[in-house]
Amino acid sequence: MAGDGEEQDAYVLGVNEPLQEFTGVVTAIIHRIDDVEDKWVVAPEGVTFTKEEIWEQVKFQEQYFKAEIGM
Repeated sequence: MAGDGEEQDAYVLGVNEPLQEFTGVVTAIIHRIDDVEDKWVVAPEGVTFTKEEIWEQVKFQEQYFKAEIGM
């Protein structure tokens, strides 16, 4: 469960098709300093991203929060 009492939210990176469910590896955590919920970054096994690559893919939403990416 996430900090907001709901199920944990995650960004799935490295997959370019619609998903109903996904099993992968948590490769990073986006810690929202000004929110109660962190976001997981999940990717297929063996796929990695740099902090910069992650930010480019999640900034559409995370730009509204003060956040840091933990690897």
